[in-house]
Amino acid sequence: MSSIDKVFSFLNEAGTYFLATVEGNQPRVRPFGTVMLYEDKIYIQTGKVKDVSKQIAANPKVEISAFKNGEWIRIAGELAEDPRREVKVAMLDKYPDLKGMYSADDDNTQVLYFKSGKATFSSFTAAPEVVEL
Repeated sequence: MSSIDKVFSFLNEAGTYFLATVEGNQPRVRPFGTVMLYEDKIYIQTGKVKDVSKQIAANPKVEISAFKNGEWIRIAGELAEDPRREVKVAMLDKYPDLKGMYSADDDNTQVLYFKSGKATFSSFTAAPEVVEL
């Protein structure tokens, strides 16, 4: 399994992860549940009207953390928007419950991918494993 596949599998199986952004000098953290592997990149989804989208636009450096089965992952990196319709369609097809709030053709749906980053897998019983995205 490639490094990117391992990162995606962990996030996908965890179901919920926490995304940290910065607003001015104040950290902001919130739960997210959308993650997709597309063209060998990790993607997430949000709405452009949300504060999180505005925070990422002002400072694209973020961190994600998720926990499952006694292990956790931290991903520190930089997000970039992908405006392509086909990526929005793929995300909404993966998460059909979102189709009530989002559309691939609206001006709100936003998909972002890790342009660069580092994922660290950790547990209380093993040495950390670091992989580049």
